[in-house]
Amino acid sequence: MSHADNEDNFAHPADEREASSAAFGLGYPGPTEAAEPFIPVEGYGTRPVHRPGPVVPATTIEFPDAEIEENHPAMGHDSKFRDEIAAARRIVVKIGSSSLTDDDGRVDPRRIDIIADALEARMARGTDVVVVSSGAVACGMGPLQLNQKPTDLATKQAAASVGQVLLAQEWARSFARYGRTIGQVLLTASDAGVRDRARNAQRTIDRLRQLKAVPIVNENDTVATSNMRFGDNDRLAAVVSHLVFADALFLLSDVDGLFDRNPAEPGAQFVPEVKSGKDLRGVVAGDGGRLGTGGMAAKVSAARLASRAGVPVLLTAMDNIGAALNDAKVGTCFWPQEDRLSAWKFWVLYAAESHGRLHLDAGAVRAISDSRNSLLPVGITRVEGDFSQGQVVDIVGDDGQLVGRGEVSYDSTMLDGMIGKSTRELPDIAQRPVVHADYLSTYSNRAQLPR
Repeated sequence: MSHADNEDNFAHPADEREASSAAFGLGYPGPTEAAEPFIPVEGYGTRPVHRPGPVVPATTIEFPDAEIEENHPAMGHDSKFRDEIAAARRIVVKIGSSSLTDDDGRVDPRRIDIIADALEARMARGTDVVVVSSGAVACGMGPLQLNQKPTDLATKQAAASVGQVLLAQEWARSFARYGRTIGQVLLTASDAGVRDRARNAQRTIDRLRQLKAVPIVNENDTVATSNMRFGDNDRLAAVVSHLVFADALFLLSDVDGLFDRNPAEPGAQFVPEVKSGKDLRGVVAGDGGRLGTGGMAAKVSAARLASRAGVPVLLTAMDNIGAALNDAKVGTCFWPQEDRLSAWKFWVLYAAESHGRLHLDAGAVRAISDSRNSLLPVGITRVEGDFSQGQVVDIVGDDGQLVGRGEVSYDSTMLDGMIGKSTRELPDIAQRPVVHADYLSTYSNRAQLPR
């Protein structure tokens, strides 16, 4: 659809536009509108509520200007993978909570409009876009009069249930300026961890893209439990980028890129390219801010996670979204690893739900990690959990450290009777490896991440 078509579809006479604004109910002021005062209904509460604004059609499609100077250390970088990111046909864009809300934790329509403008400009080039949107809990804080980020699970989920509605409203309003529809996709770690459910999520996102809608993905905080969470939306974005076979991942927050320490400290050095774990030596990264759950350490970890799946990553501030999506010469670029994991091994290591644990002796750890051999019963010292044949289990060493994961050939009851035995000591029915090398993936090449 051309921009002219958009204008025709949204054209209103002046009186119709005024009526439309009134029908939406006290939106934020447009270019010629004056905000109406909020008058509470007698007998009801007076707490602040979200008031979605009118849809004011966009008049141009262009990338917003970056908020930093051209001589800033985060600007003006070139590399072959930045070129690939700039030309990527399918991208995932993760937006942090602080980029979507004001200082009071309420949805900020103007910020969302800036993001939608940049995404629309990128889509005008023929790029498919999937958005991973943080902010549900943060957006629910203001309307519920919560002065600080909740710490207990029930309050977090209550805030998320309010915030998810407000976020969806604003994303829909903002993209409607371009005549574009959005679809909300709420995921939990268990959705990604069960193969059939992960495929269903993949099909849903793909179909939304085929129908020219923008998928807006968020963690389903209203039902996720503390032990079944992605942990932060940076990691969710990395998993989604793998799930949809993205060509690039953008991690946008409130930081211009990766520095070797807090950028507020004297002498902090900008890190423009992360080609491997060697480039992270000596880097000190912090935790999340007032509204977010993931700090720089979480973002670096997610970027390295995506790179294991062969996806290049650009990390920068939301204020630089125009420059990031336009030519990718801003922020920190994480190069995809050459020994990229297959789709199945990535899923097993980083998304699949584990149903038990196999403890190995040192010799078995070396056999599966260094020699890439199948796991045999003789090297197993203990079995934990109640699992069935074909399910995924954690594999740990004698020191309790996680070594890898794999798909077991036996259920836990049968495997209990096979512990420590060599193949020749077992009946014919138990001659298969416990985990065949083709269905086993280890963390032996996983880079150490800063904390």
